[in-house]
Amino acid sequence: GRLPPLSGRVYGRRWLVLLLFSLLGFAQGLVWNTWGPIQNSARLAFGFSGWDIALLVFWGPIGFAPCFFFMWLMDKKGLRVTVLLTSSLMVLGAGLRCVPVSDLEIRKKLIHGGQLLNGLAGPTVMNAAPFLSTTWFSPDERATATAIASLLNYLGSAGAFLVGPLVVPSPNGTAHLLLASQSNTEHIKDRIEAVLYAEFGMVSLIFSAALAYFPSRPPFPPSVAAASQRLSYRRSFCRLLSNFRFLMIALAYAIPLGVFSGWSGVLDLILTPVHVSQVDAGWIGFWSIVGGCVVGIAMARFADFIRGMLKFILLLLLSGATLASTWFTLTCLTSVTHLPLTTATLYTSCILLGIFLNSSVPIFFELFVETVYPVPEGISCGVVTFLSNVFMGVLLFFLTFYHTEFSWFNWCLPGSCLLSLLLILCFRESYDRLYLDVVVSV
Repeated sequence: GRLPPLSGRVYGRRWLVLLLFSLLGFAQGLVWNTWGPIQNSARLAFGFSGWDIALLVFWGPIGFAPCFFFMWLMDKKGLRVTVLLTSSLMVLGAGLRCVPVSDLEIRKKLIHGGQLLNGLAGPTVMNAAPFLSTTWFSPDERATATAIASLLNYLGSAGAFLVGPLVVPSPNGTAHLLLASQSNTEHIKDRIEAVLYAEFGMVSLIFSAALAYFPSRPPFPPSVAAASQRLSYRRSFCRLLSNFRFLMIALAYAIPLGVFSGWSGVLDLILTPVHVSQVDAGWIGFWSIVGGCVVGIAMARFADFIRGMLKFILLLLLSGATLASTWFTLTCLTSVTHLPLTTATLYTSCILLGIFLNSSVPIFFELFVETVYPVPEGISCGVVTFLSNVFMGVLLFFLTFYHTEFSWFNWCLPGSCLLSLLLILCFRESYDRLYLDVVVSV
């Protein structure tokens, strides 16, 4: 038979593969963020302590510990095996949280176990997006596909800000009669169970769909880069750790995004001293993530149209993030700066910060892959997300000691954005993968 053209072929089913993967990411984010938005209700229904709530969130970054194993698996066995393993861990995790045990201590342990298993799915849903987009999409759709696949995980955690408080009533301290408060607790517990069952159902459906249809790769590659030979796992690491330009841009991503993840995880705590309610903190978290997803996909679409503009886009986004985080931090110090501290200014500065930082994620991912090509996508992005989780972990670790006063934590934000901006300014961009696709395929 005739050989396929060298420029590569794209298949219509690439959108189905992208949809399945994005739904998996969405579900993982939703399950991870189940407890934060309903923490007061969960304390009442399951007897969680404040430490329990913090740990339930912390299983997310802890799940990144075997990150390098999943990168190796993706490199050696391809997407299908990795996605099926990841989604089966998620089904197990979501299932464990639903086991109806009357003993609360055992129930708590099962819920923690479930959150850990869901956390183990993190490395795949966070890192595999650029690998998926190179494997299935043509060069002029790659950034867009990366953006959709990586940002839907964030959208899932934003969804939890809505789902939890809408389904689960918050505990009200009005019921004085023991009987009334008893039935109130039971009612809250029933509603939390409903959320857990629904999430289990959703994860199981996605797993079944992936089991039925999730190919590792298309019959013919979509581009020269997708077809080309990549470095081995070990050589990739040597190449990454000895590449100064990669380390610069990796820090430019990992520091502000690690700090921002840690900060948004405890946004409720930070906004309480400035008298913002749990509901408002939830909405601020929600809109900043949703805005970031919309702008991120739009920016990626723009990057696909005008190639070779990744550094310029990042400079714009990080300048915006620096300004927004400085505004927020000075607003919180209203006694010193006399800036107006209103719900509107807090909402605006937080949401703008979220939009600028979240939308930079897919642009960074594309730039990493271009900078260190032919290192496999999953490995370069894996190293970087691992780094950002380390920064997030360090920050939350310090927070356990210095949690009486938050101005230091707020100053970390503009500081990290400014540092990132300087690193990007000094960074010399190159497009090795794009050059291959554009020049070689002509």
